[in-house]
Amino acid sequence: MSNVIHLETISDMHKLLPQASVKHPLVAVIDFSAYRDQINSGLKLTLGCYAVMFKNACEYKIKYGQQACDFQDGSLVCIAPRQVISLDEPSDRPSAISGWGLFFHPDLIRGTTLGSRIREYTFFGYETAEALHLSNKEQNTLGEIVQKIDSELSENIDRHSQTLIVSNIELLLNYCIRYYDRQFITRKQVNGDILAKVEAVLTAHYQQADLREKGLPTVKYLADQVHLSPDYLSDLLKRETGMNAQDRIHYYLIEEAKNLLLSTNHSVGELAFGLGFDYPQYFSRLFKSKTGMTPLEYRTSFN
Repeated sequence: MSNVIHLETISDMHKLLPQASVKHPLVAVIDFSAYRDQINSGLKLTLGCYAVMFKNACEYKIKYGQQACDFQDGSLVCIAPRQVISLDEPSDRPSAISGWGLFFHPDLIRGTTLGSRIREYTFFGYETAEALHLSNKEQNTLGEIVQKIDSELSENIDRHSQTLIVSNIELLLNYCIRYYDRQFITRKQVNGDILAKVEAVLTAHYQQADLREKGLPTVKYLADQVHLSPDYLSDLLKRETGMNAQDRIHYYLIEEAKNLLLSTNHSVGELAFGLGFDYPQYFSRLFKSKTGMTPLEYRTSFN
């Protein structure tokens, strides 16, 4: 990580973009078109703040984590603190970089409603390949909110400043939730393919003979198998099936356990270990929480 630049504060970011005027110590709105010369290919950095970045033209391939982003004209990405962002070599598209970035430090929202809800905005955990593609109307809506935030930053800071800035950030993020919901709906066919892959991954996992050694499937394991981020997969499954990724794993697991309870004479402990649990007690608690019965009660109810 020695070759990665870490920008902990908004002030640190302004040092990287020296022409930007510092309006507030905890939040900034940046016009990317003004900093083409300062944004170099090969640059890798991490931020100590949240970033919401919109690009309507970009000659750089952007990576967040390990995946390249199809950051097309009209795409928006939200990035949580401490994530690695990198700019690869320019593509052969000659267009200039333009768009905006909203950056806000966690200290800005501490003790606010947004601070208590920030984890609910799970798109901050998406990869850039899962960027939000915006219509012209959606671009204008978000752009107007960012302009309001920038205008407020130009005012003298008073006791109303934080409330107004944070409320507008929260409004912007709520619109992002709406637009992501729209994107999940418009990608129905692609989502159906992902659901089929998820089922195939779980089926293949439970057909293996060494489940005791492999353990229980995790959300990260499932996401890796279908080449998505855990948060994106979980949100996709929630919208398509009503169950997030962890719930889906548990559902499949309980169905497998039901079949084994009725088709074998193995003890509950043997079944638990065979399904990948380290402790039979955890299996029994999970089974009862999902079915309302203990494994033995379920087995005897069919006798």
